[in-house]
Amino acid sequence: MAPKQKMVYDFIIETFNKSLKYDRKAMEDLVEKEKFMEAEVRTLLQDYSTYVGVVNEEFLDPVLYYIRREYIGYGKIQSIMLDGGVEDVSCDGTDIPIFVYHRDFGSIRTTIKFDTDEELEGFVVSLAQRAGKSISVATPILDATLPEGHRLNATFGREVTTRGSSFTIRKFKEDPLTITDLVKFGTISPEMAAHFWLAVQYSDSMIFAGGTASGKTATMNAISLFIPTSAKIISIEDTREVNLPHENWIAGLTRGTAEGGKETDIDMYQLLRAALRQRPEYVIVGEVRGKETMTMFQAMATGHVTYSTMHADSVKSIVYRLENPPISIPRVLIQALNLVAIHNQLRVKGMRVRRITELVEIVGIEPTSLEIITNRVYQWEPAGDSFVFGGHSNLYEKIMDMEDMTRDEVVTELNRRAEVIEWMVRNDVRMYKNVNTIIAEYYEDADKVIGILRENFRIDITKGFTIFDEVPKAGLPASQMESLPPLDGEPQQDPVDENAGLTPGGA
Repeated sequence: MAPKQKMVYDFIIETFNKSLKYDRKAMEDLVEKEKFMEAEVRTLLQDYSTYVGVVNEEFLDPVLYYIRREYIGYGKIQSIMLDGGVEDVSCDGTDIPIFVYHRDFGSIRTTIKFDTDEELEGFVVSLAQRAGKSISVATPILDATLPEGHRLNATFGREVTTRGSSFTIRKFKEDPLTITDLVKFGTISPEMAAHFWLAVQYSDSMIFAGGTASGKTATMNAISLFIPTSAKIISIEDTREVNLPHENWIAGLTRGTAEGGKETDIDMYQLLRAALRQRPEYVIVGEVRGKETMTMFQAMATGHVTYSTMHADSVKSIVYRLENPPISIPRVLIQALNLVAIHNQLRVKGMRVRRITELVEIVGIEPTSLEIITNRVYQWEPAGDSFVFGGHSNLYEKIMDMEDMTRDEVVTELNRRAEVIEWMVRNDVRMYKNVNTIIAEYYEDADKVIGILRENFRIDITKGFTIFDEVPKAGLPASQMESLPPLDGEPQQDPVDENAGLTPGGA
């Protein structure tokens, strides 16, 4: 802003901080909020025209931008928050550059910083207020969820963080990663994705384990799209991360303060106990680390399908954490768990990537030695950055018993689902509602879906996702659905199939 614009901006901010009125309708909608703010600015400038002078649109545009950024956006970090590639925003203290973690470029030092303690403390307080919480010298640590769903951890002052107030924002994707994205990124293979699909349908309880930012929650969210649309789901989290298109879904969120232990606090244990009284078919629990884990395993043992995440780098580490304080689960209860996915953040060809390095089944417990029996279904091979099938899966035997199928029939079904997933990857069908549509249609009529996808080997997803909206016309392939039918008496030529000789999905 030019000096005169900065003077006008400072005057507006000072006046608004004293006398800006409250409008309930404007608070509930972003567009209305912007309209309300702009109208208030114009009214103020008109009322004080003798002080600020007459301003034109060109003069006012930068001023309005900074006011919107300050009151509606995230102030200095607004441009970072608008970047869809940014996963984490981290401020370590006063006069220290803000760091971001970008999906494509890794950790980046920015040119943005808060110059004084007062400025940073004011910003941290404003973040807390956005989340509907408070932070102060008395309670200097805050865990909260911002209105957009982002996770916020903040500290206030220099008592618990000696370099000044700090905050870390883990951005929540409104358009979450789907199974298509995971296959595209190489996190899993189409066959592994199909295995997860069967595991979800046939009620395998799972734990997604790994280190920080290894992709545990992203995988759990993507796998949850395989849950049948009519099933009742309850999710329980400290901060909102799960995002599902299912209507029959209760999204539970803990309530508490930094110090914890108050009578008004609602923790994951209480939410999980309440959830089990609501007769859910699928229970999704955020990271487990305390007494709620015992309740979760008891739920597994009584037939509830449960998914959760945990910090651990192997099945052995998971068992060790589960058996020892503060969780302390009896080993006999661990066999209620069916499947474990081990995630790792690795470097492949100089790039940082996320991979599920092991997919392991918990088979049972050896009666005499009480050793846990496991079966590695898939393993990641670093040499070729590929996934190798172990040759056997207990899930297949379970399906064979339940559906009276042969092993070959189960493998054929697995390959059909892998073909569906490969089709979605090939055609960039990644929006979670579109992915859910295909999955729901597959549950309804698998043969119909396979037929439609094979006829529509390639589609232009930018023109919309409508392949299930109408039945293909007789004599016309689906790829030419938009063509006009021939006139009466005009010979109809056989259409050219561009995909002749190609085999969809390698089937």
